Amino acid sequence: MRKFYTSLFWKISAIFLFILLVISAVYMYISVFTAEMYFQETRQKLDTDIASHIAADNDCFNGDTVNTKVLESVFHNVMVINPSIEVYLLDTKGTILTYYAPNKVIKLEQVPLDPITKFIENDDGDFLLGVDPKSPHKEKAFSAAKVVEDGVFRGYIYVILAGEEYENASQLVFGSYILRLGARSMVIALLTASVIGFISIGFITRNVRKIVTVIREFKDGNLNARIALKGSSELTEIADSFNNMADTIVNNIDEIKKIDKLRRELIANVSHDLRTPISIIRGYVETVLIKEDKLTPEERRKYLETILGSSERLLSLIEELFELSKLEAKDKSPQLEVFSIEELIQDIHQKNSIRAEEKNIKMELIRSDTLPMIKADIGMIEKVLQNLIDNALKFTPDNGLIKLVVIEHDDGTLCVMVEDSGPGIPKEDIPNIFDKYCQIKRVSGENYSGMGLGLAIVKKIVDLHNFNIRIESKENHGAAFIINMPISR
Repeated sequence: MRKFYTSLFWKISAIFLFILLVISAVYMYISVFTAEMYFQETRQKLDTDIASHIAADNDCFNGDTVNTKVLESVFHNVMVINPSIEVYLLDTKGTILTYYAPNKVIKLEQVPLDPITKFIENDDGDFLLGVDPKSPHKEKAFSAAKVVEDGVFRGYIYVILAGEEYENASQLVFGSYILRLGARSMVIALLTASVIGFISIGFITRNVRKIVTVIREFKDGNLNARIALKGSSELTEIADSFNNMADTIVNNIDEIKKIDKLRRELIANVSHDLRTPISIIRGYVETVLIKEDKLTPEERRKYLETILGSSERLLSLIEELFELSKLEAKDKSPQLEVFSIEELIQDIHQKNSIRAEEKNIKMELIRSDTLPMIKADIGMIEKVLQNLIDNALKFTPDNGLIKLVVIEHDDGTLCVMVEDSGPGIPKEDIPNIFDKYCQIKRVSGENYSGMGLGLAIVKKIVDLHNFNIRIESKENHGAAFIINMPISR
């Protein structure tokens, strides 16, 4: 229940209802104020000439003094006819000389003349408000006229058209009616707006609830859960973003599962390849210890050479693992220097030609007449070429051919290619040949010795140098690994 009332629907609804109440209050205030102004403007238009009639029909002054008796009689008669008004006689500066008003209590001795002069000069009948001497904080509708006797301007007749007593009485009726009208209008507007608002908010938040429901399903393990929204709103963009994110997560999970499976295969192959030389070493050491007195010098030497060969193979496997782990962790960076590729190629060719002859394989060197300098890590480049040749020796059959080609191109690059005449690489395996996991599977499936990490190391080193390497191969027609290196000028 608490979760229901703290939902987005109720939060938006509460804000919407609060806004409606504020708008209703403002509406009531504006309605009351507008009605009052309408009432006062109507009174002013109806009684606009009352002050002129009083000033024209009566002698307001007796010489230099105020004609008090006449004015009291006139003011009294006017207010008997229209009890809602208050009548004031002002001098030329706006000072109140005499007046007739209920309770005879005024709070001002002088009335501002600006509204009075504007009223007298107002030919268009614009609505004007003046100060009420009995209620200075309020401005009310009024009528005003100049008092001119014997051609001399003597002052003003100033009439408040809705006096304090009338205002008090009318407010009870008028205010009550306006309040009832405003209250009814407010209730009707609130109910109508609330119904329409709640329906609209429910429609809008329906899609939000749908999004939240699908996200919860995805969180709980339903990886196929997707948000189905149509249109081009912001919520549709959120739904599309979630769907794309979910697809990416599912693909990543599948990829992680695939890599985890390959990782287990890698561990199994590594364990197998490490166990083999260790088992050989252990077996021959035990044989030497058991038959120590019976072994001839030739047998002893043969056993020790076998142990030495297995030890070197074990060391090579461990070095490959360390080399690849350092490259993947980026703990090893190239130490760039300018060197002659010609000397490195000659050295590698000579060193591996002997190994090739032992396997009855011909190794051929093809090169340009002059080879340029390149800028790279000489140790890493030697490792790359040696691993490619080791790979070629591994897959080239007896009486086969390995070509080591080094040619300078006109585009400012040096092309180094190691080509063998082995069984080649299946087309579907070429994109993944440098991946340590796929390479392991391929090599182990073909029953070749070694973990097959050499090509993975080659790819890592080439990438660190920002060089380019590609493969050209056809099944049963050999394979060629081609590296392009920029020439150092």
